[in-house]
Amino acid sequence: MTDAPGVSVMVVDDHPMWRDGVARDLAEHGFDVRATAPDASAAVRIARTVRPDVVLMDLNLGETSGVDATREITAELPSTKVLVLSASGEHSDVLEAVKAGASGYLVKSASASELVDAVKRTAVGDPVFTAGLAGLVLGEYRRMADAPDDGPAPPRLTERETDVLRLVAKGMTARQIAEKLVLSHRTVENHVQSTLRKLQLHNRVELARYAIEHGLDEE
Repeated sequence: MTDAPGVSVMVVDDHPMWRDGVARDLAEHGFDVRATAPDASAAVRIARTVRPDVVLMDLNLGETSGVDATREITAELPSTKVLVLSASGEHSDVLEAVKAGASGYLVKSASASELVDAVKRTAVGDPVFTAGLAGLVLGEYRRMADAPDDGPAPPRLTERETDVLRLVAKGMTARQIAEKLVLSHRTVENHVQSTLRKLQLHNRVELARYAIEHGLDEE
């Protein structure tokens, strides 16, 4: 099958049967499964070598933490995105993972089709969360936005970049944004990448936070 041609993945989990099963399922759907890892230190070390598009990361890795691995991987490999796949749906775990740089958070009760879709969406930069968790993350960003900030003035965005940013904050995909603004999918992606560079951000989750902090999620 070629559901996801060209998307490279690494699976990190301390349970061998689960880890191998997920890797096998992803490979059967056309993903390039470049490696697996059983713990945080191995995940960081291997990620540096194989540089996957997406790391599927468990949080509870025995004596090590998937949050620490997420933080290191996203800091060292900005083009690699981390999608957490965890048994925990605790709000504190979700927020900690996102603050460490995760692009999304899926609980292990997700179906195989949901997992495949989530990895594909993560690869193109969409924030992906199990139902109910996206609102939690955006709510936390709104709370943080209420805190005083005396930092430097933000970079200037073009009117079209601002339009795209506002729709990203509303949770729309690049294709949905393209349809709404009557633009090509490639043009929308170019605006997103340009905005990321200007704001020195890494992914759409951080873009959504920026938009909320500056009131761009409201009309």
